[in-house]
Amino acid sequence: MTVTTDLTARNAPNQMRLPARLALHTVLILGTAIMVTPFLLMLLVSLLPLNAFLQRNFSLSALTVDNYFETFRVVPFGRYYFNSLFVTITVTIGRVLISSLAAFAFARLRFRGRETIFLFYLATLMIPFPVTLIPNFLIVKNLGWYDTYWALIVPGLFSVFSVFLLRQYYRSLPIDLDEAARIDGASSLRIWWQVIVPLSGPVLATLAIFDFQGVWNDFLWPLVVTTSEEMRTLPVGLAAFVGQYATAWDLLMAGAVIALLPVLLIYMLAQNWFVKGITLSGMGGR
Repeated sequence: MTVTTDLTARNAPNQMRLPARLALHTVLILGTAIMVTPFLLMLLVSLLPLNAFLQRNFSLSALTVDNYFETFRVVPFGRYYFNSLFVTITVTIGRVLISSLAAFAFARLRFRGRETIFLFYLATLMIPFPVTLIPNFLIVKNLGWYDTYWALIVPGLFSVFSVFLLRQYYRSLPIDLDEAARIDGASSLRIWWQVIVPLSGPVLATLAIFDFQGVWNDFLWPLVVTTSEEMRTLPVGLAAFVGQYATAWDLLMAGAVIALLPVLLIYMLAQNWFVKGITLSGMGGR
């Protein structure tokens, strides 16, 4: 009798948690459906001829992949894609490298005015991008970089948020590692490269994903500093399908699906590192 009573008492909390778990899973499933639905609609529209879409003819017989080929015939979409890949990869690598060096200096090196300099540097996060848009444009124009890769790449190499994120993580690493390396004769640059960077894989991967997505989706700055078809990136190129009186929804959605593939692929390949980096950097609410 006693054993039966104990088992009943132990199972009671689990039975009480069951409705709560069902409610939680229901909310999560609904949230997932709401988030995925726009992407499914985008994929569906990209597989329909424009007339079928306007007539709301969503039958399976109307599906076609011609929109994807037509996208490359109507505009130089291949050139847009190359520009986006080249600019995004270059900026991501350069930004991660520069931010890692700056964060190492702010977190691990001791010099006068370190905290004050970092405070002023961090304060620039409060300045909206539209405020600095015109001054940055004038600098690029006076340097002769207008409508070149320099204008698309160089201003994006520096990120206050990236430095702040890496600094917070570097400060969590034991300072004894630096002291042990200096006893062995290692310089500051060697400590960064052989001690700090190998321990920062997940955080660097997370930062690289954020930077890649941000640069890949950037629209305003490439629109301002480019004017020729040869220098436009994907977000600016997709705007070519939006006219004053009509929009080529089929081609626009096909181009959007193609533009989504690199970000989706990178996230799928680096998903484990991304989740781990979010946790280690403190962005997960730890």
